Amino acid sequence: MGISSGKGPRVAVLMGGHSLEREVSLVSGQACSAALRGKDFQVIELDAGLDVVQRLSELRPDVVFNALHGRWGEDGSIQGLLEWLRIPYTHSGVMASALAMDKQRSKHIFSNAGLPTAPGFMIDKSGLLTSHPLDKPYVVKPINEGSSIGVYFVNPKEDPPLKVASDMPSILMVEEYIPGRELTVTVMGKKALAVTDIITQNWYDYDAKYKKGGSIHEVPAKIPKIIQEKCLEYALSAHELIGCRGISRADFRWDESLGLDGLILLEINTQPGMTPTSLVPEQAQICGIKFDDLCHWLVEDASCDR
Repeated sequence: MGISSGKGPRVAVLMGGHSLEREVSLVSGQACSAALRGKDFQVIELDAGLDVVQRLSELRPDVVFNALHGRWGEDGSIQGLLEWLRIPYTHSGVMASALAMDKQRSKHIFSNAGLPTAPGFMIDKSGLLTSHPLDKPYVVKPINEGSSIGVYFVNPKEDPPLKVASDMPSILMVEEYIPGRELTVTVMGKKALAVTDIITQNWYDYDAKYKKGGSIHEVPAKIPKIIQEKCLEYALSAHELIGCRGISRADFRWDESLGLDGLILLEINTQPGMTPTSLVPEQAQICGIKFDDLCHWLVEDASCDR
């Protein structure tokens, strides 16, 4: 745990944890800690272990900056704990975090509101062992992981049926594969910032997201005006439908051969990455918001009862 001696409020940056996204969270947390020190906050770097309640009770920070990723950090768990301790915190609250992390429930909310989503359904893992549940290609993923962890792309040549890892959940989501370009939008407060076109050699997996050179981010995206406008509109709608606070990031696929009909909302992320290769800081920069100012804004936006 590192503690800095700034003159401003005491901010505990929660990072690490014990999800599968621990390493990414540590990088995000360290970057945000450095930015907040530059704004003269008293920064406490706190690796969120099983003693996190005791540590927070002893430290009593003015604000918790949530830099956790993955399960327990962005599914409402840590948010509920912070509500119990009555420590103001950044990003979304309990309900929004839980809904956004549950891909099935968030997708149901989006589709009921008229937002375009990929056709799909839930399936028992054992059902993948005997036959293909959809025409190929299709995608199989857990409903409660991020950073493309546990996502399988079943290509047209895949036969026999998919064999998923033994540690995958018993119930999985199966979706029709949406071809085309990977687009993403950051929402900050009540404003959608920009559209990024994510260019990769292959599947936009964990390595493409976090390894240097894994992908190219073209921002603002070179797309038709109507597609840009709808990405911004859909991202803000998703943010508001789920009840997000602070920042969120909405991910899309766009099959340009279908025009607007080819634009599909995949999911929303309430704890988007804040690493040197992350999309949110890039979009903020394009809008004239420096990384340290973005982190400062998140601290100022922090509260309980989110």
